[in-house]
Amino acid sequence: MDRAVHAAPEAAVVWATVCLGLEILENPVAEALENRNGIQYVLSRMEWYWNLVDLLLDENKAEASTAALRDKLRQNIVRLFEKLLSYQMSSICLYHRNGAAVIGRDIFRIDDWAGQLSSIKEVEEAVQRDLEQYNTQQANIRLQKLNVTAAALESNLQDIFAALRDQREHQTKRDEDDKDKQCLKDLRVTDPRTDKKEIEERKGGLLRDSYAWIRDHVDFQRFRHDGESRLLWIKGDPGKGKTMLMCGIIDELERDSSVSLFYFFCQATGGDRLSTATSVLRGLIFDLARHNTQLTKYVRKKYDYAGRDLFSSVNAWQDLSEILRAMLQDPSLVNVVLVVDALDECSVDRIRLLDFISTPSPAKWIVSSRNWLDIEESLGGAEQKVKLHLELNQESISKAVDSYIKYKTDQLAQKKNYDEQMRDAVLRYLTANANGTFLWVALEVLATTLVAYRPTVLEELKVLVGGLGDLHKEEIEEVISSCGSFLTLQSGHVSFVHQSAKDYLLEAGSCVVVPRGIACQHRVVFSRSLELLSATLHRDMYDLQNPGHPIDEVCAPENDPLVAIRYPCVFWAHHLSDWKSQIG
Repeated sequence: MDRAVHAAPEAAVVWATVCLGLEILENPVAEALENRNGIQYVLSRMEWYWNLVDLLLDENKAEASTAALRDKLRQNIVRLFEKLLSYQMSSICLYHRNGAAVIGRDIFRIDDWAGQLSSIKEVEEAVQRDLEQYNTQQANIRLQKLNVTAAALESNLQDIFAALRDQREHQTKRDEDDKDKQCLKDLRVTDPRTDKKEIEERKGGLLRDSYAWIRDHVDFQRFRHDGESRLLWIKGDPGKGKTMLMCGIIDELERDSSVSLFYFFCQATGGDRLSTATSVLRGLIFDLARHNTQLTKYVRKKYDYAGRDLFSSVNAWQDLSEILRAMLQDPSLVNVVLVVDALDECSVDRIRLLDFISTPSPAKWIVSSRNWLDIEESLGGAEQKVKLHLELNQESISKAVDSYIKYKTDQLAQKKNYDEQMRDAVLRYLTANANGTFLWVALEVLATTLVAYRPTVLEELKVLVGGLGDLHKEEIEEVISSCGSFLTLQSGHVSFVHQSAKDYLLEAGSCVVVPRGIACQHRVVFSRSLELLSATLHRDMYDLQNPGHPIDEVCAPENDPLVAIRYPCVFWAHHLSDWKSQIG
């Protein structure tokens, strides 16, 4: 056709007219088809269009960061709905026009259905682009939220892990504490702190004036302040008040916060608990561990494998001595002072204990004992020791005894409402007979009770024991109470608290209570009995003046003269027999 037009230019006008006519005739058909296709497209997309509104109403509209995107998306959705409504309304108008008008409008493409549909699609694309951008932003926001949530979750997990770790550590610590407590429970043979209180209470209380002299004593000061002095040995005869002196020294040292003080009181009356070398070590280790809990680890190293048998096996001494040495080397301990009272009352493995004390260590030692040869031999070779002889300090001891007697006399006078004259009389008597010791009265009572064949009443004891004759009943009771570890007063009768107490005095304590021997004490009681019988007995004791009066009808007078001498009347011959048999 192009060649024909080029060959005959005049045909071009005709051909253009033909083409225009064909196009005009084609437009009504094409427009109707475009409208139908457009309506079909719009109707198929209506559900999608409707759901677009939810994007503007969902909970994410609260996000400030997406506000601008939502506004832009809203504008495009509004434009899209405007286009849709315009297209639909134009289509509705088309369907209600007469056919000629429709054809006329289609010929000239007045409604331009293809253009309107294209415009709708353009707005749709804009909405889709906005949606993609909005969704991307929303995804980022959600990812950020997830990141924040994950971070919070991680933090919570870390907190949970830390809580679990702390709980595990606390549980482990509780378990270890329980094991430490059980270890100390098995280790404990006695509590030295409680022993000290019991000793002080049993002996009538600790009077500061009775030990004040030791504070300024040159030997004690040298031990305190000379770093080379590692051992203070206080030695003296029975009755010098060594134990109460040690209690006073402990009180003085406890006032010094720089001193780490631990102690043990040997007591022969306490059986194996208080009179063996292993008991001394157990007591010191227990005192150390209880007041410095981190030292328990040295006990646990052996205890965790051996259990409670560690403290009672045949090798207990070796294990305990190693534990105590390790404790004393611990850097948490500074200026340690170990106090052991009455080494002479440690009856089992005393030499081992003395050797341990004599061995150099970071700790200082304060010990007390009687003047016994084996102790002298063991401690005599100890280096850097300070020896304090109580016999060489008789003046200080006597003053201490006088202070103690005055204190107890004042207590007794206040309790019994004595007048000043009576108090002074008691004070003079006790002071005159004390002879520089604290035990004079108590020892005489113990010696007489030790050889008695039955419990004595106070009236009998008063006449049998030399020196009690001028004391009142309450004073005699006070003397007996001072022997509380051995004697008891029940219903007016004085007796030993237990047969074991009497056995102990007969075996281990006789050298103190009856230093001249049991036979001599029988002689003393026999002689005293004869004196009492000679001075008291006479014909017609109750002044009945009727030799034939039936004995079961006799009533004892109010002040029965036979009460005090019943024991001598019955047992004087027994004491004579025992005295004679024991001296051969």
